[in-house]
Amino acid sequence: MGNKIDVFSSRDLRIKSGSLIKDAENGHLSIITKHGKPVMLTIPFDTQLIKTGLTKNLALYLFENGILTLAKAAKIASISIEEFLEILNEAGIDCVDYPAEELDNEIKIEI
Repeated sequence: MGNKIDVFSSRDLRIKSGSLIKDAENGHLSIITKHGKPVMLTIPFDTQLIKTGLTKNLALYLFENGILTLAKAAKIASISIEEFLEILNEAGIDCVDYPAEELDNEIKIEI
């Protein structure tokens, strides 16, 4: 999965459809707007989407990119946190994203 979301206006779409397709090939989501309001979300069609389904894939993407918390991502996917953790594991996505020194500080605080 990618780490950016591009926004295209409906006018851009006519001119920049190649960029939209390239973004999808690179694993990026895109939002299409009309008069400044979102009307469509494009999601790359890849093996992860086929394997996990649309809502779970979207939740994985949003969690991996720091847009949603673990709990909110699980809710979007309509599954329990435990089930979402299993999907994260299968997708090779870390559920904890601490720099080593911050994790050391957390451990020291708990001790």
